[in-house]
Order: sequence, then C-alpha cells, then structure tokens
Amino acid sequence: MTELVQPLAAAAGPPQEQQPAPSFTELVYAHFAWWKTLHGDDTDSAYQRVRSLFEAHHGPLVHAFWCSNVESAVALTVRPRAHRWSRTRLGFHRESDWATKEHPDVAAELHRCDDLAVRAETVLTGVRQRICLQLVAASASHLLSLVDASSGHQDEAAREAALRRERAAIDRTAEYYRHAANGQAQITYFAGMASVAAAISLIAGLALTVDWATSVAALIAGALGAVVSVIQRINNGDFELEYDVGRSYAFFLGGLRPLIGAAFALAVSFAFTSGITHLPVADSDPNANKRLAILVVSFLAGFSERWAQDTLATALPKGKAPATPAETTTTEAEK
Repeated sequence: MTELVQPLAAAAGPPQEQQPAPSFTELVYAHFAWWKTLHGDDTDSAYQRVRSLFEAHHGPLVHAFWCSNVESAVALTVRPRAHRWSRTRLGFHRESDWATKEHPDVAAELHRCDDLAVRAETVLTGVRQRICLQLVAASASHLLSLVDASSGHQDEAAREAALRRERAAIDRTAEYYRHAANGQAQITYFAGMASVAAAISLIAGLALTVDWATSVAALIAGALGAVVSVIQRINNGDFELEYDVGRSYAFFLGGLRPLIGAAFALAVSFAFTSGITHLPVADSDPNANKRLAILVVSFLAGFSERWAQDTLATALPKGKAPATPAETTTTEAEK
C-alpha cells in the first residue's frame, strides 16, 4: 500500500538485529540511491542492509519493479509463516507518490490496485490469493512504467493506449477476485450448513432409535432439503454471497440455512398430522403410507421456503371479510 514517507534510518545506529524493520518507503529510497550511485554488486551497500532488514520482517521479495527516474516501486513479498501449519501469504507494497503527483489518471488506477490488493490479502487464501496479487502487481508495475517512461518523454498517444489496456486488465482482475472470493465464501457457507445439518441429523437420529416419530424424521428431511437446495443453486451458478464480511459470518449464515429448513419442515408436518390441511393421499387407500408422504412434504419445505410459506398460509383458516356499505344497502333492499 502507499506508505507514509518516514525518515531514513540513521547510518550510525544499534546493531542490525536490534534495529526496527524499515518501511517500504525507506527500501525504495535506498534502492534509488544505490541505483544512481553504485549500480553494481556492492553487497555491503546501504540498500543491501535495508533490504535485509525489510525482508526479515516482511519476507523475501518475490516480485519488484523499481522506477529508474523517480523514487517509486511496487513489490510482492512472501510473508513468513506464524506457525508451521499456517499458510504462506503474499504482501503487496507500493510507493509511488513521487511518480504520480503529476499524473492523476495513473494514480487513480494505482489506487484501484491498492483496493484489490487489500481485499485479496484479507479475503483470499492459497492459490487464489497468489494469482490475484500477481495480477495486481503486474498491472501496478505496468502503470509505474508508464510514469517512469514519461520522464523520458514517451509519446503521449502510446501512453494513453497503454493506460486503457491496463484499465481493462484491472477490470479483469477485479472480476477474477469477485469469482474467487464468492467461491471461497460458498465453501465456508457450505461447511457451516453441512455442520449444522449433520448435528440436526445426529440428534434426530438418536431420537429415532428410541421411537419412530414423524416430527423428528421431518427435521432430518427438512435439513437435507435445505442442503440440496443450496447445492443445486451453486451448480446453476446463481448463488451469490457477501464475501467481504469474513469467514465466520459466512459460516454462521450457512448454519442458519438447515435450521430454517428444519423449522419449516416441522411446521408443515404438524399442519398435516394435526388435520389443518390434508395430504394428497386418499384415506380409503390401505396401501398409502402417510409417514413417507409427510417426509416428502417435509423435504420440499426445507428445499423451498416459499413453498412452505405458501402451504402454511393456505392451511390457516380465513375469516369472512366484512360487508361493504353498498352490500349492506343491497341486502336491506332485498328484504
């Protein structure tokens, strides 16, 4: 991210292991000074010392673009693992205030890169995060190259064409992030849903071992119907989630889905067993299994909440609407 300019570390200071980690801005300034003065293989330069301290804190640099004419750069680092079982994560760093102060159009696109990088670092994991951040770093590097080349009097028409291409590339990266983040949220949502559905089925299954109860079986059927409904929507590609709210919230929402399906299934089963509404099974048919029929409608109640609501709404008794004044006058005239 664009970092606040901090003063460079003093040349004379405490030993290297006691020095605080330098910012990316300090690293950029050290690299620019090394590029302009040394430009060689001096392993004892100030740049090498600052880079060593920076990588010790943020991880090794895996991608970097350094401007040649201004103190600006873009870099990706591999952050060190906090634990042995934790995943490797990338970090995005940018310092470009000096390069873009006279190019607001490029600065706006770089801010879009910052936004995508923040979201990718926070939301995405694994291969998806690596791909997204690599695409963001590539676009940011290309944008900085346009500004750096402009210091060498690059053709303006060619620069505008390149800027349009980078805008399109950032749009594609943003679309990739949306699909990747939604996919990860779906996995978390499904995990929460499957966990709660398994818990409901386990508890209800223990109750079924004692005695067959239609209402208990309806709970299992409703929870399974909710799970199947979500799986079908995911396969159809029309299941979108709010992916920028964190994994715990997506897990919580997923856990609510089988609970709602089980509650609707239980209510619908009570509506049929109590006689409020009738099953589409003839009472005179001795071969009709009403328990299985109730399981079917319980599964449908969990599968489609709208169908369950409509079924319960039609089962409720409807009171007679009060007569309007015109109807009352007509009735009195007929008398």
